[in-house]
Amino acid sequence: MVKQSQKSMVVWQLVPVMLAFFAMGFVDSAGIATNYVKADFGLSDTVANLFASMVFFWFFLASVPTGMLMNKIGRHKTVLWSLVVTLLAVILPLIDYNLPLMVVSFSLLGIGNTMMQVSINPLLSNIVSKKRLSSAVTFGQFVKAVAAFAGPLLASWMAVKFGNWRLLYVIFLAEGVVALVSLYFDKIPEEKLEGKTAGFKQSFALLGDKLVFLSFMAVLCHVGIDVGTNVTAPKIFMEKLPVTLETAAMATGVYFLFRTFASLFGAYILAKYSGRRFFLISMVILATGLGGLIVFDDLKMLYVCMGLIGFGNANVFPIVFSQAMLSKPDKKNEVSALMIMGICGGAVFPVLMGAASDLLKSQDGAVMIMGICVAYLLFMTGKIKDKA
Repeated sequence: MVKQSQKSMVVWQLVPVMLAFFAMGFVDSAGIATNYVKADFGLSDTVANLFASMVFFWFFLASVPTGMLMNKIGRHKTVLWSLVVTLLAVILPLIDYNLPLMVVSFSLLGIGNTMMQVSINPLLSNIVSKKRLSSAVTFGQFVKAVAAFAGPLLASWMAVKFGNWRLLYVIFLAEGVVALVSLYFDKIPEEKLEGKTAGFKQSFALLGDKLVFLSFMAVLCHVGIDVGTNVTAPKIFMEKLPVTLETAAMATGVYFLFRTFASLFGAYILAKYSGRRFFLISMVILATGLGGLIVFDDLKMLYVCMGLIGFGNANVFPIVFSQAMLSKPDKKNEVSALMIMGICGGAVFPVLMGAASDLLKSQDGAVMIMGICVAYLLFMTGKIKDKA
């Protein structure tokens, strides 16, 4: 009876946290938003990709400071503040639509998402056991992927139905408010930190640990592929096929659909089995899909490739993140901050992809840059422990 009561309490604690995970998925709307901003303001690939980079640049600047803030005010309050900043980001495009305001909106989205990603996974470790952490993080990524999958589809539908893709932010705003209110009343116990909390020097010193450093680089590459696909997929479809932006945006939807399915599948697999073999299989699937983007120019085959990329890239983060954090149980906040700092790969790689595409005058350049990321993740397979 007591066990049943404890399980019920855990479930009720998890619901608001999962609503926050959904709000975390708002950041993936940056990809399709970038394509609309490019079309609306007549921007080049390089300049347009800077908008996506703007969101993820903040992961580099704000991750470690967020870890330090979390040490002072706690994980729960940090997640709450991250939702406040995220809500400000989605309100601005509804107020007015101009380039400077979109710059501010994208920046706030990046800051809010950085704060959320740094704090929400350690907060999750206060609810679930170590054995279930990798699976719980994966399920959170599944919930995030639902938002990421829905974003491009809703933006395209709003554009076609109402002539205004930014109405997507109305839905985001409503969900974000529900997440904020429910999490505010969610009582989650947190362990007290003993001794002096780590500063910048101590936090970055953790990169001297081999597993932490390799995991950081893996997150960098994983997010580079994720954001790169998000931003580049519609361009690939428009380059290879005579389709409109609204139709091409469906490519991103296919990617997130399969990533969503793979996240749910991964939550089940990682709860029962070790991650190494699953990681290797995922990388082979990812590499196959990426290679197909260069080889094929048929609509159906390109959709298949997007599905393979989405499936293969879905579970990299939870596997790598969980192993890195559990390797330093007394430094969870600091390791979490460093792993989330790796999300700045979303700032670095889209710029490189845009430059490579402009140089080759083809989106194949962007795909080649993503190929470098896949090569590193294949190398990382050998570093994944059988049991996290």
